[in-house]
Amino acid sequence: MVLSPKEIKVMTLVAMGYSDKEIGVELKIAYGTVRNHVDKAVLKLHAQNRTHAVMIYKLMNKDWLEDVYEANNYTLERRRILSD
Repeated sequence: MVLSPKEIKVMTLVAMGYSDKEIGVELKIAYGTVRNHVDKAVLKLHAQNRTHAVMIYKLMNKDWLEDVYEANNYTLERRRILSD
């Protein structure tokens, strides 16, 4: 099943190590909305948890995260990304 654009944004931040609270702040959405997006992505991907969902999505989409990685000078260090 296909993830929505918002679910992909949330899962990208999950993959980068953001907490649900940090994701909410970054995307300007409520904590409960973040949880809903994560839960829907986990269900759609038939994953056991959020980490498993990230792994499945990455296997299905080989180029996922590459643009983020390149845009952040070849690092996914979240402290650096959050401070930008």
